[in-house]
Amino acid sequence: MRLLMKRGHALACVTTAILSASTALAADFPSDPIEIAVHTSPGGGTDTTARMVALVTQEQLDSNVFVQNRKGGGGSVAMSYLSEQPADGYTVMAVTPTHLFTMMRGNAPLSIDDIQGVARATDDPIIVMVRGDSDYQTLDQLIEAGQQGTIKWGGTQIGGVDHIAAMSFANAADMTVSYVPFDSGAEFAAALSRGDIDAAGLNISETRDQIEAGEFRPLAVMADERMSALPDVPTLAENGMDVSFSTVRGYVVLKDTPQDRLKVLEDAMLSGLASDRYQEYLQGIGLDESSIADAEAWDQQLHRMYEAGEKTMTELGLMQ
Repeated sequence: MRLLMKRGHALACVTTAILSASTALAADFPSDPIEIAVHTSPGGGTDTTARMVALVTQEQLDSNVFVQNRKGGGGSVAMSYLSEQPADGYTVMAVTPTHLFTMMRGNAPLSIDDIQGVARATDDPIIVMVRGDSDYQTLDQLIEAGQQGTIKWGGTQIGGVDHIAAMSFANAADMTVSYVPFDSGAEFAAALSRGDIDAAGLNISETRDQIEAGEFRPLAVMADERMSALPDVPTLAENGMDVSFSTVRGYVVLKDTPQDRLKVLEDAMLSGLASDRYQEYLQGIGLDESSIADAEAWDQQLHRMYEAGEKTMTELGLMQ
């Protein structure tokens, strides 16, 4: 009995020592700058959001948080970079559905099981958009033109969320779309402004100013419910189309990142996202606090999106 008590005491001491060491490790993190790898060029919605997230997260920590643009390959360049870094919490990656589609096609060094969600920052529905002086005043007119001819549609890379959303819409509307890929939302928004393309699937976070100025005309939202920022714009669901796509922007680390460090990152991000500065940013781009999700909810959504995307890409014949 006495021996068991001594062993129990020793085990308790060891456990206490491990917990103390873990607490100390968490207390020391972060002691170096934290990097957020972004897969797009500067200026687009994903890049702009990441820079705001870096700013408000940095305000919660004693270390600098900065953005690195590692564009290319539908997120594969950024994923390659993340895969080469230690799983220590110092490298965070911005993730959109595009990354998941690249994984599905086997073009990424990471799988869905290699990453862990930290927090979601935006949930930004895709909007069917034309120029303000376009002949297409309504969604029906755009669809009719696509049924009689071909609509030149802009988006990001082939196989990304913009491409799949465009083709899903085209299939549902029985119209013909010629898809033109660009490097970022900023680039194909500029192409729409110039009249190089007829239409595009854009986010309000990238086009709020152009919409208010009358440069862009939103025809429909790819969602089940109308956006509070665009209450007069109908949804595709209202037009009888089961097409719902959103550009979610969240942040992940490698799966093997220590849980105490993941918790530090999650708490810092969530506190930053709840700040007045970030909430004003969300309101400025037509979104609200419902965009924000914690590590558990975001990680679950990542897996759900992966499963749904795999099904959609198979139906569109985009899987290898």
